[in-house]
Amino acid sequence: MTRSTPTPQTTLIRVFPAPTPEGKQQGGNPAPITFEADALDGDAMRAIASHYGHEAGFILRPSSPGCDWRFRFFVPHHEMEMCGHATVGALWCLRERGLWSGERVLIETVSGTVAGEWVDRQVRITQPAGEVSVLDADAVAAIAKVLGIPSAHIQGEVLNASTSRVKTLVRLQSVEALDGLTPDFSKVEALCERLGSTGLYPYAVVDGARQVFAARQFPKSSGYPEDAATGIAAAALSFGLLHLGLVDASGAPITVRQGWAMGCPSEIGVCFRLEAGEVAGCWLGGEVMLAGPEAAL
Repeated sequence: MTRSTPTPQTTLIRVFPAPTPEGKQQGGNPAPITFEADALDGDAMRAIASHYGHEAGFILRPSSPGCDWRFRFFVPHHEMEMCGHATVGALWCLRERGLWSGERVLIETVSGTVAGEWVDRQVRITQPAGEVSVLDADAVAAIAKVLGIPSAHIQGEVLNASTSRVKTLVRLQSVEALDGLTPDFSKVEALCERLGSTGLYPYAVVDGARQVFAARQFPKSSGYPEDAATGIAAAALSFGLLHLGLVDASGAPITVRQGWAMGCPSEIGVCFRLEAGEVAGCWLGGEVMLAGPEAAL
């Protein structure tokens, strides 16, 4: 008897919707998550990402011993090694379908093994310790030009930071300045190529005492000009903030608000993982919801 191949099924969700007085219906980053994706090749996965116009996550059987699932990630233009919000969203979908009870699991990705768990009614996933480097004055001038602002409006050091992918962190003087950015999107890809980065991530301090920050992400080459919530960038930002002394080297929560200027308010939670009193990585998590009634699990 020949066993039939399971049919891939795609569910559209929103990851990291922010709590607002208007509710969460328009918040978060939309993500199509496809179950039983083993029969799909890379072209088919990219076609799904292109159809929805968002980062897409695909759940497959693991190929590495000890892992529970393998996830792949695509944007309309290419495959990505890792996508934080799609990983959080895929685990949430597995739990909603009764395929995961919430205990710690290991996920195989192109960028390495990621742990996931269910804590305080949310999914959270691990990211490794970040790497941070300071960019020179010529790079800062080029960044300011693409962002459409004077270099003097940039506060302090501009950093390249990475946990899974490199993001360029640019501090602005206020949330109003951040929301008012009008980048030259036609030049973002070439600039990121020059910087060795996968996206510009300008940010501003919202509440330093509570470790709350606002950010926007302008990706290098994803098929859209701005991202509503970027977990990998939020994780990289946390290590940049640690380098700058703007957050504590503790397990205290760090909140990154993104997508507000787009009308897609999002909120990403990060906290450092400590081993023997030293920062060994971070946890990344937040809320998830179905994108609409048509996206039934």
